[in-house]
Amino acid sequence: MYSPDGTHLALLRQKPQLAFDETKDFATQQTAIREKLIELLGYRPQPVPLDPVVEAVTEHDTYTERRIVFNVEKDVQAVCMLCIPKLNKEKYPLVVVVQGHGTGMHVSMGRNLDGTVNENREGDRDNALQALERGYAALCLEQRGMGERRTDMVDNPNDGGYPRCHVTAMNALLIGRTLIGERCFDISRAIDLALTYPQIDPDRILLTGNSGGGTATFYASCLDERITVSMPSCAVCTYKDSIGAMHHCVCNFIPHIAEYVDMGDLAACIAPRPLIIVHGAKDPIFPDHGVRETYETVKKVYAGAGVPDNCALATGAGGHRYYKQ
Repeated sequence: MYSPDGTHLALLRQKPQLAFDETKDFATQQTAIREKLIELLGYRPQPVPLDPVVEAVTEHDTYTERRIVFNVEKDVQAVCMLCIPKLNKEKYPLVVVVQGHGTGMHVSMGRNLDGTVNENREGDRDNALQALERGYAALCLEQRGMGERRTDMVDNPNDGGYPRCHVTAMNALLIGRTLIGERCFDISRAIDLALTYPQIDPDRILLTGNSGGGTATFYASCLDERITVSMPSCAVCTYKDSIGAMHHCVCNFIPHIAEYVDMGDLAACIAPRPLIIVHGAKDPIFPDHGVRETYETVKKVYAGAGVPDNCALATGAGGHRYYKQ
């Protein structure tokens, strides 16, 4: 009866301070938006030597798979699967894949939690396999708070392997960081790792993921210009229609972000590099109308950057999932 939502919703609908303005200089706005995003993300970890350890090498018919553990910052390690096709090419374009809220990076390879083949591959989330089928190399990165990188501070061994983002995200806030910022940093470190392999083409790196993976894709693409194509799925929407309108995992939130930008404005940090926004017409948590409103801003951004054809909106007919086509 006495809900405090009114003032929050009103403020979310206000024009952000750094909202993109197509009548102003693009480069100046790009710099201002990126600098503010870096500040708000708490994107300041210090990299350490990767010191990678290849835990396993598995030869498949069409590709070689390496399971690699590597350092990202002091006291933090990441784990990934790097798969390189057997097509006898000197260089391969790379697709970096980050899964959303599920049981982990194994989903990207069309596998169950126990490593067995997932015959159903629900929601086209086996996107690393899709990349390999098209002749790309693929790197599946486990995100902080998910899969094998879940916190040990939650005493629930029977939670089915599902994410434990809450504690990790809140602890990041306590030290002036955000979990999104940390995940972006991990993606950059994974690219560092991939580029130690001479078979990877440094000029052709695509980043993609669905849901929480789409969120990480979008923000990481704003920060790391080595990502030459960005393809977030079911994540890019107005704040007022998505994470500000309903329950979402706390890992989606960045303090003060809506004061300065909406997601469409952040596309200025990605342009002129190609951006393909994927979404589902029936997605209940990143609704179609909010996605389309965001995309109108994205189109203005890319026109302002002088590359109106370098952005696209790809709409699937279903809900909150990846779309192979």
